[in-house]
Amino acid sequence: MERVPNVPALLARLRMRQIVLLLAIEERGTLRAAAAQLNMTQSAASKMLHELELAIGQPLFERVGRGLALTAAGDCVMGYFRGMRGTVSSLARELEELRLGSAGKLFIGSIMAASPGHLTDALLRLKQTYPLLAVEIATGTSDLLIERLNAGKLDVVIGRMLTLSERHYVFRPIGEEALCVIATTGHPLARRKRVTFDALQAYPWILQPHGSPMRDVIEQEFHAHNTPIPKGLIESASILTTTNLAMKSDMLGVIPESVASRYARHGLLAIIPYQLQHSLTAFGSIIPKDRPLSAAASHFVDLLHETR
Repeated sequence: MERVPNVPALLARLRMRQIVLLLAIEERGTLRAAAAQLNMTQSAASKMLHELELAIGQPLFERVGRGLALTAAGDCVMGYFRGMRGTVSSLARELEELRLGSAGKLFIGSIMAASPGHLTDALLRLKQTYPLLAVEIATGTSDLLIERLNAGKLDVVIGRMLTLSERHYVFRPIGEEALCVIATTGHPLARRKRVTFDALQAYPWILQPHGSPMRDVIEQEFHAHNTPIPKGLIESASILTTTNLAMKSDMLGVIPESVASRYARHGLLAIIPYQLQHSLTAFGSIIPKDRPLSAAASHFVDLLHETR
């Protein structure tokens, strides 16, 4: 393999079809399956991959059994090509909005903790500047929202970086998110002044799915007390589902304190007097480094941080 060429030479040698092939190989696992997905012969796909590796200057895959696995160089390249796919998706979406004659549309992903304050305040101020701008908001956990950001389905995410590489994203912290245990207002534990961890174990739980930041915090709590995660869980990423279940049963849930306090003030739920030992990392705005923001999206991010 030759050495990696300079930037103009590399751009001149790269072709979009090669990038599409690389993404297909990662998705399908084999060159044969990727070629079939792109309606190519396997020999043509093999030749195209070889040309791409020559352009990059390093092998991108190694054979593992009947499939292909990314090399270290391949993993690095894929990080940028995935971002390119999201960028093109965002571009196509924005061009379609312009073709239809709209004032544009902003797609935002947000965790629940940001909704009552930061998100709401920034949106209200954004509409003062862009009254005709359409806005679509998706709520969920940080891991799922960032998947949609990578795919170009969201412009901005308000969430946590988790284990993401900061070389691909710009993360600006906004604030902390305290968690609390909730239950129905008539729950036996709600009448106590102080609740121990052991007392919580007498009741069933509603938790977020495994892999979400909030679930990780709860698992740390159980591990710290040498207690296994309860059996018979109901798992849901929906705060609304969690609160509805808690209001109509003796189940315990864990949600952001900013949300729980609003329910508690209106007498809809009780906050159990138990202090969680572990907390979530700070949340903030997340945008891809290699994807330009529209003027409206850029202004929205600035407003998010002005409302701190």
